[in-house]
Amino acid sequence: MKQSSNKPNIIVLYTDDQRWDALSVVQREQGASGRFPWLKTPNLDKLAAEGTRFRNAFVVNSLCAPSRATLLTGQYGHTNGIVNNHTPFSAQNVTVGTLLRSAGYRTGYVGKWHMGSQRERPGFDFAASFIGQGKYDDCPFVVDGKDTPTKGWIDDVSTDFALQFVKESAGKPFFLILGFKTAHGPFSPPERHANDYASDSARPVPNLGLAPIYAAERRPSATPTPSTALNRGYFRCISAMDDCVGRLLAAVDDNTVVIFASDNGFYLGEHSLGDKRTAYDESLRIPLLVRLPKRLQKTQKLDQLALNVDIAPTVLELAGVPVPKEMHGRSLVPLLMGKTPPDWRKAFFYTYFFEQGFSAPTTQAVRTESAKLIQFPEHPEWTEVFDLKADPYETKNLARDPGAAGLRLALEQEFERQRKAIGFEIPPFADKPRAAAATAAPGLVAPRNAWVLDWKDAQKFDGTKLISIPSTPALRPNVGAWAIEATVTAEKPDGVILARGGERFGYCLHVQRGVPVFTVTSEGKRSQIVGKESLVGRSVVLLARITPDQRLTLTVDGKEVAAGPLHRFITSDPTNPMEIGGDAGSKVADKDLPSFVGTITRVRLYSGNLP
Repeated sequence: MKQSSNKPNIIVLYTDDQRWDALSVVQREQGASGRFPWLKTPNLDKLAAEGTRFRNAFVVNSLCAPSRATLLTGQYGHTNGIVNNHTPFSAQNVTVGTLLRSAGYRTGYVGKWHMGSQRERPGFDFAASFIGQGKYDDCPFVVDGKDTPTKGWIDDVSTDFALQFVKESAGKPFFLILGFKTAHGPFSPPERHANDYASDSARPVPNLGLAPIYAAERRPSATPTPSTALNRGYFRCISAMDDCVGRLLAAVDDNTVVIFASDNGFYLGEHSLGDKRTAYDESLRIPLLVRLPKRLQKTQKLDQLALNVDIAPTVLELAGVPVPKEMHGRSLVPLLMGKTPPDWRKAFFYTYFFEQGFSAPTTQAVRTESAKLIQFPEHPEWTEVFDLKADPYETKNLARDPGAAGLRLALEQEFERQRKAIGFEIPPFADKPRAAAATAAPGLVAPRNAWVLDWKDAQKFDGTKLISIPSTPALRPNVGAWAIEATVTAEKPDGVILARGGERFGYCLHVQRGVPVFTVTSEGKRSQIVGKESLVGRSVVLLARITPDQRLTLTVDGKEVAAGPLHRFITSDPTNPMEIGGDAGSKVADKDLPSFVGTITRVRLYSGNLP
């Protein structure tokens, strides 16, 4: 592609759940302390070798949607309005996309967005994106507002759309964000990498056998041994995504800035965890690579603290656009040019807000170059203090150590300085723990004992279409008894009729090999019942119920076709909306299921024990 102007083209590649050390260049640098020395990411290594690798890069909220909102706005979630995964992004926000578009750039957004089930991509001239988490294979996309079926592995498809955008932008400077699904669960790589690392194991680290302070009773997920169990799918997806990076690097010209980062880190057994959200370094720390246009390229490794909130102001300065004073981040351009400002940060503030359906509590922290203070507003007794130089794996909490009283005081003072600098307060739109009904089991609220949804907009579904029903208090399924009625005509033997939630809490009604299936998850445990006769080609009324005696039942046209025990009631309201016609988010069923093909005439939900 020919150079378009003196203004640089800018591409931001944003992966999902990729921890800071999930790069082969980092593994080589770590030597004996690297957990995954066999990992191969040659294209990312090339990017690092041709630019700047920030070795101390972090996020300010370790969660998918808030991190993306921070990327767009250069602000913390309490200011930009996104502190969870289910809130749509406001079109009123000033973003790096809107500012660059006003400055003459063609702007594009491809891949993962994950602000609830939002279809719009405010601030972008071109959008080819999927709803929620999407799915790894044959994922439906929304391309400039139009539902579009696709074939193939999701990040390959996203890369195809990105390359299309680059090609179509010839002659005009462009700005592109490409959000990869890698390496978010369920870790389904394409066939070309399906057998990678088959005989490899992860090296142990000292914090594998520790439980987080808010779940001290949790059993350790691993005991240190010469090697530990490995989530190979995670790394296979990363290697496949690296292929996509190589395709993009081969297509761009010498006047293109390429920034690579992740939305957050990820635990792989450390602190007995397997997610993100909380404030230990495995969750906060991310890869961050920046390659400038060829005339400005400088190969360097930097140890200054860099944050995802810095990416937006960095992009703006590189494009010659003034950085709004409302942005919380700072441009990294001086560091990229080899000059460290004397007032460069020595600490930063971290936040995470409680979400229904997850055990991680609301968390606030301050991290300096050498120490960390973690606070839990509702549980001061859980306060943690770590000396990161002496204890990089955060194994020894010094909060009540008299010898560390001075360190704790200094961190508390720094906490207040950082909090005030960004005007932080817990916003009213953050999720709050919901009180259980007095007579119910923990986690349950009182049912409405009424039909709480009656959707009767009969529509044809072609395997790509989804209809999202926004979450409301009335639609909480954590009420004990619950019923779902759907009138459908299936034209294909496999497809999701409706779903809400995911692998931790949720429900899904679908057809599989022609028969109806009802699946419920609660606290990560899955219960499922399966019908007997094919529904394909005929109109039927399905009724799926969670009964007061903790059982599942399924009827077709009034006749019971399946029944079985429920492991436990749904004890938390899922954070995402209900979807009719598919399941684009985290999966309730135990596999990726296609979207529905056929007609859905009516869907009703009953809160309580259906009379």
